[in-house]
Amino acid sequence: MKRNWQIVKSIVLYILLTAATIMMCFPLFWMISSSLKTISETNSPGIVWIPAQPSLQAYLDLLQNPTFLRVYFNSVFTTTLAIVGTLISIAAVAYAFSRIEWPGRDIVFFVMLSTMMIPPQALIVPQYVLFNKINWVGTFNPIVIPGYFAGGASMVFLLRQSMSQIPKELDESAFVDGASHFQIWWNIILPLVRAPLATVSTFLFVGLWNNLLGPLMYLQSVGLYTLPVYTSTLYNINQTVQPWPTIMAAAVLTTVPLIIVFFFAQRYILEGVVVTGMKG
Repeated sequence: MKRNWQIVKSIVLYILLTAATIMMCFPLFWMISSSLKTISETNSPGIVWIPAQPSLQAYLDLLQNPTFLRVYFNSVFTTTLAIVGTLISIAAVAYAFSRIEWPGRDIVFFVMLSTMMIPPQALIVPQYVLFNKINWVGTFNPIVIPGYFAGGASMVFLLRQSMSQIPKELDESAFVDGASHFQIWWNIILPLVRAPLATVSTFLFVGLWNNLLGPLMYLQSVGLYTLPVYTSTLYNINQTVQPWPTIMAAAVLTTVPLIIVFFFAQRYILEGVVVTGMKG
C-alpha cells in the first residue's frame, strides 16, 4: 500500500512538473514559431501554431541590417566591460570582508547589506541627476562604470560566504612564503571559488543583457541602443511599423546568448548556490 502511494505521488509530481515546464517553454516556442511565419500568418485572426512554410527571411533581414548589427555589438561591448569590471571589484571587496581583519569591518558589511533594502526606483532620479551633471548621459558610462565600484551587495555577500569557508591556514602559509594580499587573492582564493564566480557572472550577464531601463534612460540615440531597447522600439522605430516576424526574430536573437550561457553555466550555478549555503 505504501509503495502504491509513493508511485501515485511520483506520477502526480511528474505531471505537475511537466505542466510547469510546458508553461515556461510556451513563450519561447511562440516567439520562435512567430519569427518563422509569414506576415499573413502572424496577422491571421485564428491561432497559427506552426507556420505552413517556415521562412528565415526575418532573420536574414535583421542580419543584413547595419543598425541591428551595431545594436548587437553595443550589447556585447557594454555587457562584457560591465561584467569584467563588476566581477573584479566584487571579488576584491568580498576578499576584504572575508580574509582581512580591519577595524569596523562588520559594521561596514552590515551597512552594505542594508543597501539591499533600498528600492531601485528610489535611486533613479538621483542617479540621473548625477550622471547628467558629469555629462555622462548619451554615453555608455552610466551602463558600464557603476559596476566597477562593487555594485551589487547580494553578489558581494555570495562571494564573501564562499571565501569565508576557505581555511585561513592557506593565507598564513602564503604570507610565510612572502606572498602579498593581491597574490593570495589572485592565485589562491579566486581559483577556489570558481563555481560562485561563475554563478555571479551568470547573474550579472542576465541582468546586464536584459537591462532595459538604464539604456533607455541614458542612451538617447539609436546608434547607442542595446538589444532590449532596440527590440522594444521595433514596433514603431523611425515611425515605420515593423512586421511581427521581424520583431520576434529580434527577440529570438536577443534570447539565444542567454540560453547558451545558462546551458554551460547551470552546473556551476547549482554548485555555487549549494556550497555557499552550507556555512553562514
